[in-house]
Amino acid sequence: MTWSGIGKFLLGIILAIAILIGGSAVLALYFMYKVTTPPPKPVFANETVPAKAQTPPATKPTQPTPSPAAQSAAKPASDESSSANPLGSGEYVARVTWPQGLILRAEPNLEAEQTGGLENDQRIVVLEESADKKWQRVRLEDGEQEGWVKAGNIERVQE
Repeated sequence: MTWSGIGKFLLGIILAIAILIGGSAVLALYFMYKVTTPPPKPVFANETVPAKAQTPPATKPTQPTPSPAAQSAAKPASDESSSANPLGSGEYVARVTWPQGLILRAEPNLEAEQTGGLENDQRIVVLEESADKKWQRVRLEDGEQEGWVKAGNIERVQE
């Protein structure tokens, strides 16, 4: 064998190793990207409520415009009787903590009809809990809509 043949052989081995290492690095980066990217929110075929679930948030931005006047008129009343008038016994104000929002249901089970939706950080009034403590009956703070949500996705607001 000549020196040029040995050089070509060594160069071929070095290039093969470089290609294997480079390909492995690219493949590892690709899979790391796929693993760390969150999947899109699933949309189910039987889910007909997204339009309704988006309706309360659509009314929410228009609601604060007339609300400040109503709230300013209602504030003295709420200051005089803070929890006796708007809230019954065992009821309290809370906010949604689930980042994707919550689905309001007619009954406390996953198969129940969807009646609407709640946005993240939306304020609600908790009316009661189910016997098994897995569901909570809530009402929008403005009193428009009422339904059941899974427990553990809201937190009590300290006023």
